[in-house]
Amino acid sequence: MSGARVGDKVEGFRFRRLEKPEEFRQVADVERAIFGSDPSVTPLPTPLLRALQDNGGLVIGAFADIYLAGFAASLIGWDGTTLYHYSHLVGIRPEYQNHHLGFQLKALQRDEVLKLGLKEVRWVFDPLQSRSAWLSVHRLGARPDKYYTHYYGQLVDAVNQGLETDRMRAVWSLADAEVEARMGGQYPSADEIRKRWLSSFAVVETEPGESGIRLPSAVAEPSGASAHLEIPFDLDLVRRHEPKSLWKWRHATRDAFRAVTDLGYVVDDFAIVSAEHERRSFYFLRPGPPAGAPNSATAPP
Repeated sequence: MSGARVGDKVEGFRFRRLEKPEEFRQVADVERAIFGSDPSVTPLPTPLLRALQDNGGLVIGAFADIYLAGFAASLIGWDGTTLYHYSHLVGIRPEYQNHHLGFQLKALQRDEVLKLGLKEVRWVFDPLQSRSAWLSVHRLGARPDKYYTHYYGQLVDAVNQGLETDRMRAVWSLADAEVEARMGGQYPSADEIRKRWLSSFAVVETEPGESGIRLPSAVAEPSGASAHLEIPFDLDLVRRHEPKSLWKWRHATRDAFRAVTDLGYVVDDFAIVSAEHERRSFYFLRPGPPAGAPNSATAPP
């Protein structure tokens, strides 16, 4: 099992709350590095970040010396019954995206939210982004419980341009035993993952396109005790080499998630599987508890 654990040192970085105005201003630089400098891209303003930091929200950063390499911004949320933290944005400069900064930022966010007396963090992520699913579901142990269609409307930044902004909500139960285990570095082994993949039902069938990149070919309703739902291993490669297929992936996975939700399946893990010199990304699903059952992870607010 690989990957950072809580308490592991990430050499050369310090993780803490942002404090000074110039630190808050660096957040905009990180956002532009990720989303591009198009005039339509509006970074989080410094006054808003200061307001969050001083009024129950959190703005934390990963610093290389005084240089902000990544950040996480969250705020208190309320759905009428539950008080929680809503993680609005985690941003890592592209050159630092393989340094485990996202995991460590979320680990610090978890510690700080627990200090506030809250037990849950929620956020949304693009279900087609393998890196986001890997961190949210596999590494952190958050559980998706709701699918939103075209959540933000049309966006023209470098990450979202040309793709409807579907999002999946993740619910991170901070004191859950499974979350504790994953934060401590306990994950299913590669053999367990491969065995589950081979024995589970394929909700999204795929095949290599002309460029060699996998594209969806069919969507089927799941059956049995385990299913998997494939997404692109690297959505950026699809964007560059199969741009006309972005909509195929979006609509195939949208239909697939609708199908699994209607049949009562829930996402309980995410994995990357190496098969025949190819890396492929899968959500793993299982039948959830009956509607109305206690502790049902599928019930939206």
